[in-house]
Amino acid sequence: MLLQIMKSKIHRVRITQADVNYIGSITIDPILIKAAKIIPGEKVQVLNVSNGERLETYVIEGNQEGQIGINGPAALKMKKGDIVIIVSYAFIEHDLAKQHTPTIIFPNEKTNRLD
Repeated sequence: MLLQIMKSKIHRVRITQADVNYIGSITIDPILIKAAKIIPGEKVQVLNVSNGERLETYVIEGNQEGQIGINGPAALKMKKGDIVIIVSYAFIEHDLAKQHTPTIIFPNEKTNRLD
């Protein structure tokens, strides 16, 4: 049996840009992607601490340190300045899931950088 468990979490970052006319996705600082062990194209859940919205989308690697961009229709639910939590999940065999430790990073909430 496979269980879906939390693989990675970027805890509390600030949205730095919102573009409803973009194709879709969330753009994330390349340093944060690497630290959280998330890959471009990976499905993530975005939890908006500022307004309670939740959505699923895929990751695009940004090109600027501290960049968190919410794109496409999601930009109607979240805006620049909102605080979000980004979570990815993995399907893991039951026995391995018991031993799994997720990767959780805590960037500086004001700068989105790892201090």
